Amino acid sequence: MTVRERTEEIERMTLSPYASLSENSRGREKPEEECPVRTCYQRDRDRVIHCKAFRRLKQKTQVFLSPEGDHYRTRLTHTLEVSQIARTIARALRLNEDLTEAIALAHDLGHTPFGHAGERALNRLCPGGFKHYEQSVRVVTRLEKGGKGLNLTWEVRNGIVCHTKGAWAATREGQIVRYADHIAYMNHDIEDAVEAGVLRNEDLPKEITRVLGDTKSRRITTMICSMIDHGAETIGMDSEVAGAYEALHDFMYSTVYVDRVAKREEKKVDKLIEELYNYFREHPTHMPQDYLYIVWNEGADRAVTDYISGMSDEYATRTFEELFVPQKWHVL
Repeated sequence: MTVRERTEEIERMTLSPYASLSENSRGREKPEEECPVRTCYQRDRDRVIHCKAFRRLKQKTQVFLSPEGDHYRTRLTHTLEVSQIARTIARALRLNEDLTEAIALAHDLGHTPFGHAGERALNRLCPGGFKHYEQSVRVVTRLEKGGKGLNLTWEVRNGIVCHTKGAWAATREGQIVRYADHIAYMNHDIEDAVEAGVLRNEDLPKEITRVLGDTKSRRITTMICSMIDHGAETIGMDSEVAGAYEALHDFMYSTVYVDRVAKREEKKVDKLIEELYNYFREHPTHMPQDYLYIVWNEGADRAVTDYISGMSDEYATRTFEELFVPQKWHVL
């Protein structure tokens, strides 16, 4: 018996009847020989961690564009917090923690530079629109490894595309990640907003803090415990906590996410993304070689969208400056 087979046996013996067992995966688009050490979901997690798109998350905006200070979240730190929350819930419910972690780590790989401001700009420019969760699937199936993709399992890809809205994931592990994503970003965005002077802790409605708690830690703990108590058969929270969770969501979208201080730079994002899009649309050969293959096979709009959405905030800004901002004359 290999190490992987022993792990699969342990899953059968210890996980909930509602868990997604590794040995029952629907598999990959391209069949592969099984690893003797890792289960299919462990391999997926490792492939995500080692891919280029994952590394670029460290320089992609979460909420505040290019904040000055070391303690604001980036898309990478958000991803790690989602993973931690999701794994805690999955472990407590005896669901497949490896599958949960793989989905959580990959869920935002296709996110644009400059957060949702960049996503809105590309959605306006790209024929057919742009959704970061769909782009995340494209990253792992088409763009990584020089166009070969990561060849992840069906369950991970399903969890990625269903992590934010619309249809729920087919697995309970994927459903947990959807909750964990919301739990993470609402609470860490509160902390970042307080740090930025956009919000005060006392501004949070008392009817919300009474149920969820008056600190980030207490709120996260309350929601995690509610999901655990709710059980694995149907992923969710009890009605009181769920109501407060929805009220907190509405509060954040009516205050922090529309605050003029937090959003005053976003009009510049529209201009930057549009100028880059139009430039590379007209000069596709100025993109790296990998994207020229996409131009030939799927058209310039698709290639330019892939290229820009993969940029970090810093790289997008630097590229814009090189193309459109006059440079100082250097005397040799």
